[in-house]
Amino acid sequence: MEAVCELGQRLHRFWERYRSCFKSKTRDTSVYGRHYLGGLLRMETNRNFTQIGRESGVAEQNIQHFMSHSPWSGDGVCEQVQQELKATPALTDGGVLLVDESADEKASDQTAGAAKQYNGRLGKVETSQVGVLLCYVNLKLAQGFWTWVSGKLFLPECWFGEAYQARRQQLGIPADLKFKTKVELAWDGIQKIIGQGLPFEIVGFDSLYGRSGWLREQLREAGKVYLAEVPADTQVYLEEPPLGIPERKSKRGRKPTRVQVLSGQAVRVDSLHEQVNWQRLRVRATERGELCERFAACRVWTVYETRVMEDWLVIREESDNHYSYALCNAPAQTSLEQLAWWKCQRYFIERSNQDAKSELGWDELRAQKYRAWEHHLALTILASWFVAQTKFQWAQDYPRDSALLAELETDVLPALSMANVRELLRAVMPLKRLTEEQAIEHVIEKLTNRTRSRKSKLKKHRLEKQAVIGAT
Repeated sequence: MEAVCELGQRLHRFWERYRSCFKSKTRDTSVYGRHYLGGLLRMETNRNFTQIGRESGVAEQNIQHFMSHSPWSGDGVCEQVQQELKATPALTDGGVLLVDESADEKASDQTAGAAKQYNGRLGKVETSQVGVLLCYVNLKLAQGFWTWVSGKLFLPECWFGEAYQARRQQLGIPADLKFKTKVELAWDGIQKIIGQGLPFEIVGFDSLYGRSGWLREQLREAGKVYLAEVPADTQVYLEEPPLGIPERKSKRGRKPTRVQVLSGQAVRVDSLHEQVNWQRLRVRATERGELCERFAACRVWTVYETRVMEDWLVIREESDNHYSYALCNAPAQTSLEQLAWWKCQRYFIERSNQDAKSELGWDELRAQKYRAWEHHLALTILASWFVAQTKFQWAQDYPRDSALLAELETDVLPALSMANVRELLRAVMPLKRLTEEQAIEHVIEKLTNRTRSRKSKLKKHRLEKQAVIGAT
């Protein structure tokens, strides 16, 4: 009870550590950041600039300026989160860094980065805004631990063409920003986290990133272990293939100059089910029972440009007879139990994405500016870190009652969820309730703003029409 009653003070102390991130030499805008963070954590829906401002008693324009125009650094917030993670002794071992993306459908391409592109959430190509995100997970703690730590907005290549120049300026996209693929954005994020010194055992990513030989090579050269999901049609060799420039077979045609595989036959990874040794492994306990499935692993070789890379191929047979595949550059002596443990970590970035959307309003952003997206990400990461840290510290301070485990005849008790922490936070920091008069005022304000918006658009249309007439 005491910990719950002090939850509001915990949030205040947490915020005080980050206030300096929102100050400049001339202005201190941290109060708006505190209101925005409080809105993400306590409000149920409609966590937009208007509603957050209304809930906190701050003018919508002030919140909008703070998010869309104020020059505070979202990267600075993320870096401080990473430093606090690094300074937590219990998290020095067992960490996993996961890469994924989050797509949100948009009504038009007038929002920074919005374009026709694949939206995994919808399972189809749609006008969407996509962010490349990094999540830190540590399941060696009994209660489990996960939080977003970094991310970047993906700008499709069309956004760097001449046709988008005016739109880039209007939406505040930095003039020196260059096109980068999602894979390149992922590597940039990983490099920055390595530079921050945040310890982790492996980097994991899905097949969009895992099939990139370039990304796997970057991690290998950086001395980092990866576990990269790959498609079922990925080609591998079961023996190391020799590389070289083939001899010229006849006097006709050009002399070969490119390094190629000289001998050996590549096979698809999904053709190896009968050639590997399967084991049923208990990976971990879950709230619904146990994660216990069949796994297999064998050494394989892949070719990237002029190099042959040796990896583990890790295969998982899931309960619905679905098979998934991953390449891992862990040492040859790595056990199947360890590989299976790593293979099952990716669920938790999906869990982080789900928490961010359902509990923190990640997908409720309605702003168009590039900076607004970066700022919204930074404050969402801050909210995610606050909840993760609260759950972690409470688990340390209030260990599970062994008598309760015996009474319930179980070895696992449910961990607090993000929804649980938010519900407790609302209890100690209740949301403001509107009086009838305030509700009427807000409705009148909305109607007035809509009228002014219509008037402004009509004026714009008249000016455009006059310009066309004058040009003719």
